[in-house]
Amino acid sequence: DVSSPKHGKVDPKNMPHVGGNTWAGGTGGRDTAGLGGKGGPYRLDAGHKVYQISQAEKDAVPEEVKRAAREMGEKAFKQRLKEIQMSEYDASTYERFSGAVRRQVQSLRIILDNLQ
Repeated sequence: DVSSPKHGKVDPKNMPHVGGNTWAGGTGGRDTAGLGGKGGPYRLDAGHKVYQISQAEKDAVPEEVKRAAREMGEKAFKQRLKEIQMSEYDASTYERFSGAVRRQVQSLRIILDNLQ
């Protein structure tokens, strides 16, 4: 069961963590920032294979936990904008332009990675 969203512990060795309720950047778990899980405050990719839980499990998260996770994610987003000296308007403008070329940038990254 989910209890309350949190960032989670950071693994200094960046080992993959699947399931559970402890590690930031894990996959398929609960309550912590990561990918493929439920009840976490925001997505956090640590570069590992993603294990996805079912949509039914995600839908079963209580509304108060979803609300707390959204609030925590919004607070982290605003803090990050402050750190990089961007306003919310700047962020939405960046996202609009970035979204328009996202696929092309990804293709270019793949080409450059292969060249290296």
